[in-house]
Parts: sequence; C-alpha cells; structure tokens
Amino acid sequence: QVQLVESGGGLVQAGGSLRLSCVASGRTFSSYAMGWLRQAPGREREFVAGISSSGGRTYYADSLKGRFTISRDNAKNTVYLQMNSLKPEDTAVYYCAATDRLGTAQAVALSPWAYDYWGQGTQVTVSS
Repeated sequence: QVQLVESGGGLVQAGGSLRLSCVASGRTFSSYAMGWLRQAPGREREFVAGISSSGGRTYYADSLKGRFTISRDNAKNTVYLQMNSLKPEDTAVYYCAATDRLGTAQAVALSPWAYDYWGQGTQVTVSS
C-alpha cells in the first residue's frame, strides 16, 4: 500500500496561483501512476490531471489545459500540481490519488475509478 498526504491548498484570489504537493510513503513510489482529482460541493469527483509512473506522460482535463501542470519527483516521493490563473470555479477539495494496476510505466489513469489509493484532500478556495 501507499499513503498519500496533500498540502498546499488555501484561499487565493482569482487569477492567482497555488502549488499543491502530495507526499507518498509506503511501497515504491515510482511504481505508481499518480493523479489529481477534485470535488466541489454538490458535484461528483472529477479528474484534473494524471501522470504516468515514469513521469514521461501526462494528461489533463480539457477545461484545464494550459492552466494546470502536473509533475513528479520520484526521488522525493512527491507529485505536484501547479495551478495558475485560478478561477472561482476551481474551488474544490483536491485529492491526490495513486494506482499501480495500469501495467505499463507510460499509462495514465483518467478516471476516479482507476485509482486505488487516496489522500485526505486539501481545500482550494478561489475568491472572485
């Protein structure tokens, strides 16, 4: 198993930036494809960004391309989400998630259902 702890959330004005971090402990971090997902009040959890276990491939929700960047540092057991030009509609709890079921180091998990391990979430609030 892997344990995930997110940090970096907070309150920011529209147009601002935040960087979320997720530190993993437990089994080999480099074996896991990682992702960021979010859930706003009254809405279903949705995919934000994913990165392969090798770090060589990334994927983003269409509405977020160009504003969000996912990256990982396998030496630090950490995955990041850089969020720029934030909008009030980005307000949500952001979750870090992991899976080792994809079978290849280049695969990215795109659905919340594909992830097996989850952090506790970090709140991001964007004021207008």
